[in-house]
Amino acid sequence: MADRKDVRVWVDGCFDMVHFGHANALRQARALGDKLVVGVHSDEEISLHKGPPVFTMEERVKIVKGIKWVDEVIENAPYVTTIETLDKYNCDFCAHGDDITMTADGNDTYQIVKDNGRYREFRRTNGVSTTDLVGRMLLATRSHFRASRDLRSSTSEEDQTQRTRVDSFSRQDNTESSPWTGVNQFLQTNNKIVQFSSPKDPSPGDKIVYVTGAFDLFHTGHLDFLQKVHGMYENIYIIVGLHTDQEVNRYVSEVVIGAPYTIDKNLMEHFNVDMVIHGSTEVFPNELGEDPYTVPKELKKFEIKLSGSDMNTDDIISRIIANRQRFQDRNKAKEIKEKAAYEAEMKRRAEQNK
Repeated sequence: MADRKDVRVWVDGCFDMVHFGHANALRQARALGDKLVVGVHSDEEISLHKGPPVFTMEERVKIVKGIKWVDEVIENAPYVTTIETLDKYNCDFCAHGDDITMTADGNDTYQIVKDNGRYREFRRTNGVSTTDLVGRMLLATRSHFRASRDLRSSTSEEDQTQRTRVDSFSRQDNTESSPWTGVNQFLQTNNKIVQFSSPKDPSPGDKIVYVTGAFDLFHTGHLDFLQKVHGMYENIYIIVGLHTDQEVNRYVSEVVIGAPYTIDKNLMEHFNVDMVIHGSTEVFPNELGEDPYTVPKELKKFEIKLSGSDMNTDDIISRIIANRQRFQDRNKAKEIKEKAAYEAEMKRRAEQNK
C-alpha cells in the first residue's frame, strides 16, 4: 500500500501586527491537514487593497515563521488566491476564517477557490482585529487598558473624552460598522488555554528559565529576545509570565496568566526556576518602590539578555502616529467595505433559505 500523501493546507494574509486572532486562525488551519503553507502578501499589494501596512514584509514574514503551527512561508503571495497558486505549492485547498476578505474593487479574494471546491472555512476569532489595534494606537493613550465600566462611571473630563474616542473606533453606535473590526472582549477559557499550550513538562536536566513581561503588540524584538533566551542552554524549558493590563498600565514596561510584577521566593520555588531573564526594557520599581527582581538577583539567578533588535512597541506606535491620516482613512474605508460585504452575504443567505 502506497504511503499516505500529506494534506497540505494553504493560508494567506497580510499578517500585519500579528495578534491571537492570527495565531488561532493558523492553529485551526493546521488542524485541517498535515502541513500548513502560509503566503504573506507584499507591502504593495496590501497598500493597494487595504491601506498601508504597519510592519514591513521582512518583519511580517519573520513573525509568521515564529508561529509553531506554520511549516512553510511563501513571500509575496498574490492577494487573490487562485488554483494556480495552490497547485504551484502543492496545496490541496485554501483555508480562511468565516469573515469576508475583498479586493480594492470589491470582489471576494477567495471566490475562485470557492467555485472550484478547494476552500475550507473555520471560525474567525472574536475579540480583536488589526483595524482595532491600529485604532487603539491612534488614540496613543494608556487609559484604554482600563475596564470600560470604570471609564463609563468616571466623571473626569479626561476619562470621558477617552471613552468617546474609544467608542469612535469600536463603532458602538452601529454607523458604518463591521462585525469583524469592532472592539469587544476576548475571554480566555480553560479549553482555549489548552488549545494554545504544549502538553510538555520539564525533562530531567532541563534548565528552567523564567521571563516575564507584557509582550504588548508582539513584534520582531520580542521574537528575537525569546530566540536568544532559547539558545542560552542546550536543554531549556522556558516559562513566560504575562502581566495583567493593570500591571502593564502601572509600570509601562514591558504562560503564567496574570503574572506578578515582583518575582518573589514563592514563585522561584514553585516553578523551580534556575534563571530569570530580562530584556533591555527599563525596570520600574514595584508598588512598594522596590526592585521587582531583588529575589532572583540575591539568589544569583538573574541575567540581562539583549535581543539585538532595535524594534520596540514605541516604534510601532510612532509608525502609526506619523501616518495618522492614512491609517484613519484605512480604518474607515475598511469598515465601510466590510459592512457592505457583510450585508450582501446576509442577503444572499436569506434568499437561499427562502
